Amino acid sequence: MSYKSEHPAVLPILQVGDVLLSPDILTEKFCCDYSKCKGICCVEGNAGAPVTMEEVGEIEEVVDVVWGDLSPQAQAVIDHQGVAYTDEEGDLVTSIVAGKDCVFTCHENGNCLCALEKACRAGKTKFLKPISCALYPIRAKQFSNGTVGLNYNRWEICRDAITLGERLKMPVYRFLKEPLIRRFGKEWYDELVALAQELAHVL
Repeated sequence: MSYKSEHPAVLPILQVGDVLLSPDILTEKFCCDYSKCKGICCVEGNAGAPVTMEEVGEIEEVVDVVWGDLSPQAQAVIDHQGVAYTDEEGDLVTSIVAGKDCVFTCHENGNCLCALEKACRAGKTKFLKPISCALYPIRAKQFSNGTVGLNYNRWEICRDAITLGERLKMPVYRFLKEPLIRRFGKEWYDELVALAQELAHVL
């Protein structure tokens, strides 16, 4: 893990192992406030959630399990183009309905839920959801040299999460502990925590 700066208060890009990350992942506060947002991130935006080919295969294996929770429109989209497609930027993403809703969004009592996550937590499947969804508001990018870049993505619809995060003093990396460990491993996360603690003495 490393960082360099002649001006301690102005942090450059940080690195832990082969992962580059923006410093605001350690300094900004965030904690989803589902009671306020109702899961709107599943139905806003103009593209689906980024997925890997491996995840597409895993999703295809559980489609039949979650099929009944999907809307007729979502079922039609999946029948037509599958569970994922390549967007305008060339990224593989989950299929969407009407230009925005993820096909795996289901609705209960006015709330948006992920049908994949719902099935997994009910013990019906082992696949939770795409890691890109679990990591939000962090966005990950894989580079050709094997390095991964992590950025904190600011989105207006998440303003309540920022408010709650600030109230709880919950930095982004702490809020996303489980998905970060799922993606990069416990040893990597422990190094990230150590770096955050080191930087806390600098700021």
